[in-house]
Amino acid sequence: MAKEIERKFLVVSDDYKLVADSSTFISQAYLSTRPESTVRVRIAGDSAWLTVKGVNHGAERDEWEYPVPVADAEAMIERCALTAPLQKTRWRVGRWEIDEFHGALAPLTVAEIELERADEEVDLPAFIGREVTGDPYYYNSSLAASLAADASAG
Repeated sequence: MAKEIERKFLVVSDDYKLVADSSTFISQAYLSTRPESTVRVRIAGDSAWLTVKGVNHGAERDEWEYPVPVADAEAMIERCALTAPLQKTRWRVGRWEIDEFHGALAPLTVAEIELERADEEVDLPAFIGREVTGDPYYYNSSLAASLAADASAG
């Protein structure tokens, strides 16, 4: 079993684009949004994964991730997803992953950094704003669920 230790922050400027190492378009949807165990299917470029995440304990939680064929991921998103697909561009800046959301979630931009230890010190680049680690509103599963709720209300 893998552990994910991650801190999450709002992004206050798009200066990260000037120093980004790479960017990738991502589409993902959730097969389960239960807080105890979210199940996500993600397509990024020509790769896809199925990911199961346990409940958060601060910045730490259990995580299992498995590669799947892109065609299978597309079918899961189309036939099995509880949520509308989230679409975002993921920018990489060193250890930072910056997710620029598209569609109804734009202009939301969130930065994450994976840590070796929960108490690891982190240097915050100038584009980083308020920390939202542990705030359920900013969980991707919550954002996807809000898209689904908006779609059914409209």
